[in-house]
Order: sequence, then structure tokens, then C-alpha cells
Amino acid sequence: MPGSSRPLYQMKADFFKTLGHPVRIRVLELLSERERAVSEMLIEIGVEAAHLSQQLSILRRAGLVTARREGLSVTYELASPEVAELLATARVILTGVVAGQVEALEHSA
Repeated sequence: MPGSSRPLYQMKADFFKTLGHPVRIRVLELLSERERAVSEMLIEIGVEAAHLSQQLSILRRAGLVTARREGLSVTYELASPEVAELLATARVILTGVVAGQVEALEHSA
């Protein structure tokens, strides 16, 4: 395989592992709306600065976000709009799953 010795399914599994943290998902949701400074995200997410920094670093290494320094502040944005599309698709899937669970509960009552 050109460029990688790992199968695509393994790369996909690793990709979803990267997404498998609530703070990282929240960061990506916020960045789906618009680019944001770290200070803004700290207020929105409500975690320690060191924890947010660690999660942003993981997202940056995975190629999901990009960062740029503006004076003393660092601003992040999604690396591609497809990340926002993926989150929107997950929302649609989960909405259907939850609706199905509610319907199943109503019919079993």
C-alpha cells in the first residue's frame, strides 16, 4: 500500500479513537461553528487549561485542527469542513438511535 503499511480499517479505527473523548468532541463542535481562541474554548468547555491544551495537541497531531499564534493568543480552526460534516452525521445517527429507543420503550410499556 503506498504511503502506509497499515490497512485502511486500522487507520479508521485509530481515527475514531482520536474522536473518542468528550473534550475533543466538544472542541470540534465549537470549531465547527467558527475558529476560536484557546481562551474562548476554556470558558465554553470548562476544563483546566493544561487538559484542554493536551486535547488540542492530540487533535492537531491527528490533523483534525490547525493552530495559529496571534500575539499572545492561539486560535484554532478545523483542518477541513468534512470534520463538521462528520459530527453532523453522527448527530443524525444518534437522533435516530435515541428516537428508536424511546419508541421501543413506549411499545414495551
